[in-house]
Amino acid sequence: MHDDYLQKILNARVYDVAVESPLDLAPQLSARTANRVLLKREDLQSVFSFKLRGAYNKMSRLDAFQLARGVIAASAGNHAQGVALAAQRLGCRAVIVMPVTTPQIKVDAVRQRGAEVVLAGDGYDDAYARAREIERAQHLVFVHPYDDPDVIAGQGTIGMEVLRQHPDPIHAIYCAIGGGGLIAGVAAYVKRVRPEIRIIGVEASDADAMARSLAAGRRVRLDQVGLFADGAAVKEVGEETFRLCRQHVDEIVLVDTDAICAAIKDVFEDTRSILEPAGALAVAGMKAHVEQHDLHGQTLVAVASGANMNFDRLRFVAERAEVGEHREAVLAVSIPEKPGSFRRFCHLLGARSVTEFNYRYADASDAHVFVGVQVPTREEAERLVETLRGHGLPTLDLTQDELAKLHVRHMVGGHAPRVDHELVFRFEFPERPGALMQFLSAMRSEWNISLFHYRNHGADTGRVLVGIQVPPEDRPAFREFLSRLNYAHREETTNPVYRLFLG
Repeated sequence: MHDDYLQKILNARVYDVAVESPLDLAPQLSARTANRVLLKREDLQSVFSFKLRGAYNKMSRLDAFQLARGVIAASAGNHAQGVALAAQRLGCRAVIVMPVTTPQIKVDAVRQRGAEVVLAGDGYDDAYARAREIERAQHLVFVHPYDDPDVIAGQGTIGMEVLRQHPDPIHAIYCAIGGGGLIAGVAAYVKRVRPEIRIIGVEASDADAMARSLAAGRRVRLDQVGLFADGAAVKEVGEETFRLCRQHVDEIVLVDTDAICAAIKDVFEDTRSILEPAGALAVAGMKAHVEQHDLHGQTLVAVASGANMNFDRLRFVAERAEVGEHREAVLAVSIPEKPGSFRRFCHLLGARSVTEFNYRYADASDAHVFVGVQVPTREEAERLVETLRGHGLPTLDLTQDELAKLHVRHMVGGHAPRVDHELVFRFEFPERPGALMQFLSAMRSEWNISLFHYRNHGADTGRVLVGIQVPPEDRPAFREFLSRLNYAHREETTNPVYRLFLG
């Protein structure tokens, strides 16, 4: 057993490579949660993650013979960069085995620090097995990403810093859990020094190995894990980290993908930094915990553990953040397929901002509209659904439907062979409440809208694609309508893409 973690953490060597990261107030998060929220900014380390602490503490304790042999690690990202940086500083060889699926940005970051990269397998388990083979064949020293007392002690220096930086009362410290190295180290220190502080672990709901293990009283291995928070996507927690968590962790909170996306947005709004999904887990868990326990007026610390975000994920995060914050309702509404129905539907939405509109003519009886609406609370979304149903418009709430949010919203449309005299235009609406109603009110009621697509992208203008059935004899009046409307527009009726997929 390795029980004296207090001594190990106090003597940990991390500051050759790590900085004492700031403990920053998050003013907007604090105001919204009615608590004092402090962010421990490990995203500001040189490798944009806390992982260099444990890696360097482990490797700095190797003797000259071990360093001459070199080290090996298995990692898909942040631990790899920590080991590579430590090896660079200590002047030893480092081999990092990464899954074949690792984004190129992470592979390049490790190579730039002088480490050798071996790509093997589709996930961490495959990379780990290959690393162990190379370790034996080449007599290298294996640096475990979490299940090692020296690695745990290195991560525990975060807890030491938090208590030094904030000697006043703290209600809870929230840490992400992957394999458990971060929370085990923080908990081991904090519970020895200030045992009244609650230690709350946070896991993705589809990668909850620690929660299941603590519930079962033994380590539980998951068959598969969700990979959105890939930095914490571990099938089995460490033996030593599990022991420490059983001893010191007060509670585990599970959060879903939408909540993680909302937390990334929250931290961005307070700091202008963009955390990776695993790096935002603690913030997401803190928000969920506040809601579950109705916490007010407490000091809460969340460890912002990493910012190695892939740029191509930002679109997905932005798409899902509003849903995760319960600020967007995603609905499917059926309206009668006749002139004026679309305007009546928009009138029922009232002053609420529409975030998305997808519609394509299907048949002569009903139109099916996919719509996103900004709402201040989940209760407001439920009231809107009841209002629409009360006016005879069948409505499905799709806010929690993964198929709808991931795929269907991008696939509403297709050919509409029975649509006669359709003109297709791209418009730029001013991005303000009422712009859509102004458009619909100015249009003659006998002109039927047969296609409508809009998505709010946060710009000052909304880009809208509209199909309108205008008989040939009404074309002059339609041109006059466009002139009066004075919205920037371009006709796309002859565009081959429209012809191919929508016409």
